[in-house]
Amino acid sequence: MIDRISFGARCAVAALTLAAAPAAAAPASDWIGAWSASVQPVWAPDFPLPIGLPRTFWLQTIRQTVRTSVAGHRVRVVLSNEYGEAPLMVSAAHIATSDDGAKIKAGSDRALAFSGKASVSIPPGARMMSDPVDLDAPALSSLSVSLFFAAPTPVTTVHWEGVQTAYIAAGNHLADTDIKADTTSHARAFIAEVLVDAAPGARTIVTYGDSITDGANSTPDANHRWPDLLAERLHAQFGDKVSVLNEAISGERVLADRMGANALAHFDRDVIAQPHASTVILMMGINDIGWADSPLAPRESAPAAEDIIAGYKQLIDRAHMGRIRIVAATLTPFADTFKEGPLASYYNEDKETKREVVNAFIRSGAFDGVIDFDAVVRDAANPKHIQAQFDSGDHLHPNDAGYRAMAEAVDLKLLIGD
Repeated sequence: MIDRISFGARCAVAALTLAAAPAAAAPASDWIGAWSASVQPVWAPDFPLPIGLPRTFWLQTIRQTVRTSVAGHRVRVVLSNEYGEAPLMVSAAHIATSDDGAKIKAGSDRALAFSGKASVSIPPGARMMSDPVDLDAPALSSLSVSLFFAAPTPVTTVHWEGVQTAYIAAGNHLADTDIKADTTSHARAFIAEVLVDAAPGARTIVTYGDSITDGANSTPDANHRWPDLLAERLHAQFGDKVSVLNEAISGERVLADRMGANALAHFDRDVIAQPHASTVILMMGINDIGWADSPLAPRESAPAAEDIIAGYKQLIDRAHMGRIRIVAATLTPFADTFKEGPLASYYNEDKETKREVVNAFIRSGAFDGVIDFDAVVRDAANPKHIQAQFDSGDHLHPNDAGYRAMAEAVDLKLLIGD
């Protein structure tokens, strides 16, 4: 555990540094994440939700769009085979500036290499980072990453809640300015991160959560997840000094696997290991509460609120050991979630009591700061419910307006340091 006073003092000095005159130029090898998506495995057939991607790519191109939170003039792409059981062969990969839909801007296409080679074989459980390429990537702009698979390639490592259209077409269309897709998906395959050359003194804020942080039920292709909208606010104030990375996984839980590894299992990979990571925002626990005794986890026992809190304490200690500030967001209301459907058992009054106990701990001062999203979106007249104006319709996930209200409620000084 780091010393709280000295840590706060260091954050205060760093906050002043952001507004000070530019430091000396960063070394050419200094990189920062401009976009990320936490990877997860394709789940077992007994899980009731579809994966949304083909089970195999073969003689196909997939073009996927990502949005940068900070600018750079050089880029690198990180591909992942973390849940593959055999080497992942990517025959070729390109990156370009996005245009409308599947289109890329003429003249922006760049072929990617991996240790000087156009193709790459990624071992099971591993990631591979491309060599740098020169490409102007403005902040809050979109890039297209295109992958071609010449051999049959099982889809094993994904990000399910992409909320962004991916375009899949037969043949090699890596350099085409437009792709006439045979099929589309809102999930992602094999891409984990895009890095850019870091501005001097830049830092990273990582958002770590479940489907609410992942942007579930926000408008696809609109970048209306609350971390996207938070990135816009931070960029307006700090420019390219602060990157926001979204490492949420829909269905994520603090203590158990199912749609992805539990939060304790990939915290080091997705938070601690991020270049320039200074703050993590944790919003997780509602699925630990809600999944129990539902078709999503029919054979699991329900965790106690104290079990979830114990998991939080582990994350607090690990963040502090990594010299990272950890801010928690309260769990938002979920009364009547999935009401009258097959998942109606997601909510009951006993589960609501657990949410209130967990939120009391979040507000207790154990974290370095608190973002009270519960207070932002709850119905004042019926506080177990989300406000109708912020409800996407399932009584759990906010709509675009709700995500914007959440992003606008964040005290930016809380993220940088008092």
